Amino acid sequence: MKIGFIGLGNMGGPMAANLARAGHQIAGFDLVAPCPEGVTKAASASEAATGAEVVITMLPNGAILRAVAAEAIPAMAAGAVLCDCSTVDVESARAVADQAQAAGLGALDAPVSGGVGGATAGTLTFMVGGSDAAFATVQPLFEIMGQKSVHCGAAGAGQAAKICNNMILGATMAVTCEAFALADKLGLDRARMFDVVSTSSGYSWSMNAYCPAPGIGPQSPADNDYKPGFAAELMLKDLRLSQQAAEAVNADTPMGARATELYASFVEAEDGKGRDFSALLPRFAARSRS
Repeated sequence: MKIGFIGLGNMGGPMAANLARAGHQIAGFDLVAPCPEGVTKAASASEAATGAEVVITMLPNGAILRAVAAEAIPAMAAGAVLCDCSTVDVESARAVADQAQAAGLGALDAPVSGGVGGATAGTLTFMVGGSDAAFATVQPLFEIMGQKSVHCGAAGAGQAAKICNNMILGATMAVTCEAFALADKLGLDRARMFDVVSTSSGYSWSMNAYCPAPGIGPQSPADNDYKPGFAAELMLKDLRLSQQAAEAVNADTPMGARATELYASFVEAEDGKGRDFSALLPRFAARSRS
């Protein structure tokens, strides 16, 4: 398949490389990042999109997505599919889908879960919004770049699934870190705490698969001085998207709002920027109730 890939950073680069290794013809464009091996460098987003059956984007935010889409869509042939794998606001995802469909294109919003490790290993999960036909076209590519793709519904549904998932993740990681810090102060050994919680009603992905306490459970960023697997500032971005969406539809999300405030303080007023989102644990361990 002939594919245009726009956005070759920490996530997009390995995703494009996996497609190239699978035998697809990839034209890649990025303002800064180099093209990975097997990807042909394009001079612009429109050049990458020209003649492509599928154009994949992996971009930082909705404003950049809109700008790139405005450049790429006119270069795409009717019937091609624009597949955005960025995590952006639902409104931008739907606006770009409308623009693509008006030009006779298929459109998908397909944000991912799995981080840089998953992008490199080809084990991402894709949460996809858009038409059945567009999903069927791109599904074989999802199977190369990831281990699972879920068609969540119409345009914007993929972004909705991603931000709801990460609102849960942000809140559960925060309370998991709080609980370990509380256990420390109560004199409860962290390993025994893990043994109890990981096999009882406190079970969660944050505890069992990504434990924020070093030396306990499976390997996680806590065992690497909290170097980011998923950076705290990216969690903050996703939490803010969740609150933007909640405001747009008048949804009451007090736990999501509190998690957003907590990560905003951690990233912007403390030492959280550049650290994993689970680095809230040493933050709580060093703090008193006041």
